[in-house]
Amino acid sequence: MPIDRSIAHLKTVEQRLLWLSHWMIHNAKHIRPRADGIKVGGHQASSASMVSIMTALYFSALRPEDRVAVKPHAAPVFHAMQYLMGQQTREKIEAFRGFGGAQSYPSRTKDTDDVDFSTGSVGLGVGITALAALVQDFIAAKAWGDIRKGRMVALVGDAELDEGNIYEVLQEGWKNDLRDTWWIIDYNRQSLDGIVREGLFGRVEKIFDAFGWDVVRIKHGALQRAAFEEPGGAALRDWIDSCPNAQYAALTYMGGAVWRERLMEDLGDQGDVTALITRRDDAELAALMENLGGNCVETMATTFAAIDHDRPTCFLAYTIKGWGTPIAGHKDNHGGLMTKAQMAEWQAHMGVPEGREWEPLATVADVAGLNAFLSRVPFFAEGKRRYSDERLEVPDIALSPEREISTQMAFGKILDTLARGESRFAARIMTTSPDVTGTTGLGPWVNRRKLFAKQAMPDAFIEHRIPSTAKWNFAPEGQHLELGIAEMNLFLLLGAAGLSHSLWGRRVIPIGTLYDPFVARGLDALNYACYQDARFMIVGTPSGVTLAPEGGAHQSIGTPLIGMSQDGLAAFEPAFADELAVIMEWAFDYMQRDGEGVPDERTWLRDETGGSVYLRLSTKPLEQPGKRGDDAFRQGAIDGGYWLRRPGPNASVVIAYQGTVADEAIAAAGMMGEHRRDLGVLAVTSADRLNAGWSAAQRERARGNDAAQSHVEKLLGDLPGHCAIVTVIDGHPATLAWLGAVAGHRTIPLGVEHFGQTGTIGDLACHHRIDRHAITHVIGTLTRGKGAPAM
Repeated sequence: MPIDRSIAHLKTVEQRLLWLSHWMIHNAKHIRPRADGIKVGGHQASSASMVSIMTALYFSALRPEDRVAVKPHAAPVFHAMQYLMGQQTREKIEAFRGFGGAQSYPSRTKDTDDVDFSTGSVGLGVGITALAALVQDFIAAKAWGDIRKGRMVALVGDAELDEGNIYEVLQEGWKNDLRDTWWIIDYNRQSLDGIVREGLFGRVEKIFDAFGWDVVRIKHGALQRAAFEEPGGAALRDWIDSCPNAQYAALTYMGGAVWRERLMEDLGDQGDVTALITRRDDAELAALMENLGGNCVETMATTFAAIDHDRPTCFLAYTIKGWGTPIAGHKDNHGGLMTKAQMAEWQAHMGVPEGREWEPLATVADVAGLNAFLSRVPFFAEGKRRYSDERLEVPDIALSPEREISTQMAFGKILDTLARGESRFAARIMTTSPDVTGTTGLGPWVNRRKLFAKQAMPDAFIEHRIPSTAKWNFAPEGQHLELGIAEMNLFLLLGAAGLSHSLWGRRVIPIGTLYDPFVARGLDALNYACYQDARFMIVGTPSGVTLAPEGGAHQSIGTPLIGMSQDGLAAFEPAFADELAVIMEWAFDYMQRDGEGVPDERTWLRDETGGSVYLRLSTKPLEQPGKRGDDAFRQGAIDGGYWLRRPGPNASVVIAYQGTVADEAIAAAGMMGEHRRDLGVLAVTSADRLNAGWSAAQRERARGNDAAQSHVEKLLGDLPGHCAIVTVIDGHPATLAWLGAVAGHRTIPLGVEHFGQTGTIGDLACHHRIDRHAITHVIGTLTRGKGAPAM
């Protein structure tokens, strides 16, 4: 339907969404019983400033293939819109911000309505849309990528522009010829703590222009533009354009009479301007002055319809925070809500009869006409837009035996083997790295599978016959997307690619690598990607003090604890290449699972739900243990641990290690084994999975299933009560310190607690007391074994 014929319906929808979103918040704050007295919140003013933009966008501009990241504080408008279209229930919106209700901020995993990208941590929802556009280009360029390309849209709060990750994304987009991206900025110039600085819009426009974006400034609505055409209108426009933000907000809050007083004071002795003002009563004058571009659904719809290209576009939409409500313009309205008295007065103003507050079409005069319009809105024509794709069969992963190899080298060899094959699985892999491709094991893969670019670009070094180990050929069929040094971009890209099966119906297997200490630099984006249930593999390498020559700034300490605590992420730290091969083969299938979450009674882990995977690897070469292919080893490596040396019945001590300290633990066991022949060595490949299974089994026992037993309980259950456990890891000792609580054994945890320094691996292992001599010393101070010398 042409826009001019749909404006009346768009205005009706706008008013319905304005009411329903605010009533939803009011119900949560003032009507629904609250047991704890804690403020519920809800962001009425932030919702009001977005309602015209969202109405025009969803009910006029968007198509089903488009995807949107909604400004977190506009969630009530989003839920109201889904409710109006029959994709959200009254029960859910009545429970808004309550247990089991519509979420405070749009969530792919917690909400039942049609959320494209979760939002909440400001700035991240903005950034993921641009990186999703890159993933869309990656898929569309492939032989298997027959998709309908859409626009990736972000609804942006102006305060989100303070987030640094946004500017990292802008630069990455420019480098990769970003297309099909809209960022619509709600420029209401008010945030939680105050008013936005004057002239910010000029800086914003220059930044976007510098990175190749089109910038569309939408300052004046249809009423204002019409008034500007009247005699005296040019003077009014100049006054509006020069009025400071704080003054404009205050005048808005005070209303029509004060607007008149101020305008007459500043402009009233100019005949044409005076006539323009006096032709309008107070309500009409207030409506005129508050008719900024972003609060005019007609203006927004017309602006969106005028875009006929795929260049990235920033819409700077001027709005009034709290528009259309009694709290419009007030400087405290970000966290403030309408009182009961204000709501009662506003309800009368909106014409909503008492008792019909929740009815979607309560105030609509032409119900049949509106329903006919809604049935033709393109965006909602296909219902919910959650797609799926078949699981890809994972090839057998095996490595030729080598006497000595690091886990990072083994990772590179595994990917190189996949690259040399012709499997459908390998064709769907997308690797990426923030400027550390060659130093994190991806080099052989990239040499064979090329880098992705929409236009082919050969490697000049190859053309000129200059020797190099890296063959950097860019091509549409390329499978590696190179990033700059910005870990936030890495995790946002992995998050977007890890949703590809749901967003486009084409599964991508994303693998990202970075230096392990810099996992923490992108932690917010990693958490954000996991919260959306994106599926990817992240490889942190090198890790720990094994990165000895680089010094303390590059030696990770706390990342094993990050892996344990991060929901949606299964963390592993294998020591040997065969462990890594088993884990990666399992992980590639695990990343594709989408089961019901019923726990596996063997481990009490919810493996059928699937998730993402984190591998903490190292460049430290270890002597390999020889060929091992038995089921107990394979399953133990996946479940989180296995006995490398099974303890005897009278064991007085067990050494439990994780990762590349394996050689030190094994050497210590050999040194002490003569005197403690029942000594055991527990190889932990995943403290995360051992701990998660133990916690789950305890919950199951609390529910009455006394037989529930986790993998770690089975491993440690037969140890005698007097047996001690010495744990060791190249990372924080708390990672394994909990093992003694499983069956009540004394535990002495060894690990790294302080920043390191430069040196050799041996120097630092000794310095941090995670070497064989420290382990044997600790064991010697426990109990003296038979014939053991005093330590």
